[in-house]
Amino acid sequence: MKTMPAGKFKACCLKVMDDVRARREPVLITKKGVPVAKLVPAEKPRTDVFGCMAGTAEILGNIEAPVVPVKTWKISK
Repeated sequence: MKTMPAGKFKACCLKVMDDVRARREPVLITKKGVPVAKLVPAEKPRTDVFGCMAGTAEILGNIEAPVVPVKTWKISK
């Protein structure tokens, strides 16, 4: 893990953040040699199982109609 004094971090914080994101390596920020903060890469967003197939299917026809036409049913009394 890389260690950096707070003054140096303050001067180049945007570059350090870009490096942490690119290399996925945390940076320990110190003040007078004492650790005060740790900059770690953000976790990648997790893909959710629910809704992952949304928009991939197409409904054709009447989904409320019976599968077998009513005229072919045999009704016994």
